[in-house]
Amino acid sequence: MGKLPMVAQWRTSRRPRVRISFDIDDTLACQAEHSAVEPGKLPACVHRWLGEPLRIGTRELIRDLRRRGCSIWIYTSSGRTPSYIRRWLLLYGIHVDGVVNSDRHQHALTARGFTNAPSKLPSAFGIDLHIDDSEGVRMEGIDHGFRVLTVCPKDEDWARKVLESAAKVQAQLDWEQSFKQQAPGRQRSQAITPMT
Repeated sequence: MGKLPMVAQWRTSRRPRVRISFDIDDTLACQAEHSAVEPGKLPACVHRWLGEPLRIGTRELIRDLRRRGCSIWIYTSSGRTPSYIRRWLLLYGIHVDGVVNSDRHQHALTARGFTNAPSKLPSAFGIDLHIDDSEGVRMEGIDHGFRVLTVCPKDEDWARKVLESAAKVQAQLDWEQSFKQQAPGRQRSQAITPMT
């Protein structure tokens, strides 16, 4: 077994993996009047029968995020089943690491005893950044302490904004990781400092 390049070793051993989730409606699945759509690998009639139109740029964005070591999730408040969502994205050559739908979301909220339940709670699933079109979800993120990037369905520059936000989150996680690793050393040196 060959050695990994130094960067790859660093990424796998020390760097926390950013988990990013995407909403579906008006974020990844946009109507034709909002956004151009990804060309499918199968005839259009098959795509219409098996899935929904996928926003242009999604495939390339997911590839770029994966190259950066991100884990890709879907978080939707719809009742779409995880198998439907995975099949729909596979039609476009996209694999996701996890799916949170309305059932899984509700189960997580019930387990946490929420009375004033947010429509989404990415932090309950270890998600570091959620991408959504809803300003309401962004406000819930402020109230419940999770990161949200809102992207308009008509924004042609949305993928760049997602990549920039993912890089900021990664930098923050890297900083937090280095801080956690330094903390025990600080405590140790304080513990052996003689009292005068």
